[in-house]
Amino acid sequence: MTVGVTLPPHREEETEASLDELAQLVDTAGAEVVATVLQRRDAPDSALFVGRGKAAELLEVCLAVDADTVVFDSDLTPAQQYNLEKLLGRTAIDRTAVILDIFAQNAHTLEGKAQVELALLRYRLPRLRRGSSAGLSQQVGRIGTRGPGETKLEVDRRRIARRITRLEEELRELQRTRQLQRKSRRRGGLASVSIVGYTNAGKSTLLNRLTDAGVLVENRLFATLDPTTRRLSLPGGETVLVTDTVGFVRRLPHPLVEAFKSTLEVVGESDLLLHVVDGSAPDPDGQLAAVREVLAEIGAGEVPQLLVVNKADIDPDRAQALAVAHGGVAVCARTGAGVDALLVAVSDRLRSLARITELVVPYERGDVLAAVHREGEVLSTAHEEQGVRIRARLDDASVGRLAAFVVAPTPSA
Repeated sequence: MTVGVTLPPHREEETEASLDELAQLVDTAGAEVVATVLQRRDAPDSALFVGRGKAAELLEVCLAVDADTVVFDSDLTPAQQYNLEKLLGRTAIDRTAVILDIFAQNAHTLEGKAQVELALLRYRLPRLRRGSSAGLSQQVGRIGTRGPGETKLEVDRRRIARRITRLEEELRELQRTRQLQRKSRRRGGLASVSIVGYTNAGKSTLLNRLTDAGVLVENRLFATLDPTTRRLSLPGGETVLVTDTVGFVRRLPHPLVEAFKSTLEVVGESDLLLHVVDGSAPDPDGQLAAVREVLAEIGAGEVPQLLVVNKADIDPDRAQALAVAHGGVAVCARTGAGVDALLVAVSDRLRSLARITELVVPYERGDVLAAVHREGEVLSTAHEEQGVRIRARLDDASVGRLAAFVVAPTPSA
């Protein structure tokens, strides 16, 4: 059974849309929603979140439909969760717990499993409950230390804290390895493009269409957690690195965002983000806002974006209107429709982002002239006594390699 509470300044329509998404999450986690209850409140009840009267109603509905778990669309405090389970006599969890459970099912790599375990432990640590004190004490047995020792609860907390520290160390080491890999790729002078978007918007399908990556594609939420990077050749002859990332969702749990920050660093370091949105979704603008909120949280809010409206075959007019409104491109990653236009748009956007640099290349350095034409967009050339003066759009890596030929800008008067 799912429970949604409308709190100011939100409207009931927003709560209903969020509950529809929660039902998808519950289904992905492997359960079935047998009933839904809504309530409007001015503020959450500190003890039960919904208040004692509504909690009693929830118990009646649970008994009527034989529900063994109550899932709240809002986050519950440890005290609220404990009180609800005690009153209802069954499991009470929140949206965060469902998302964490899905991530735990879908994590396959060493790093992904460590990130999910870290998020789960951070979530569970404040929710450890004190059991009966009888039989839960450890006697130390030395002079001056007799009497009740540590309770089982304290031991469990200490064990979890140690495990969290160990996981954080493991992830820092994996993060250093990932940073070295990114630096190595950067030295190759290739631009970096990351595919971001709402979960199940078709990001992995788009990566497969663009690069034949062979990434798992399933019509369910959070099917792909681990990032995948592939090379992509653009129409202008440039080669870029394209990375598929984990999908986002409304109110993505903060412990999960924190745990996955090392993986999501690639997003913040990208030259361009392909922001994929499902053009057939009931509320695409809401999904766009949710993704941008997470991007801001991970420090990638200022990275240039190109909107990609996917699943345009379902409602072409609606998808095209959304793409035009946001200066994006409408595609169908499944069939490949619109992908050629997308590649041209990516190439144009990357060139426009590159800064204009002026160089003077000696006539005998044909290799440098070829490199400028290969790595950038030449805007103008002029033949002078000392060589060829070139104005071109070049990325930072190319400018660094060609620094010996770059003309220092003249200071303004």
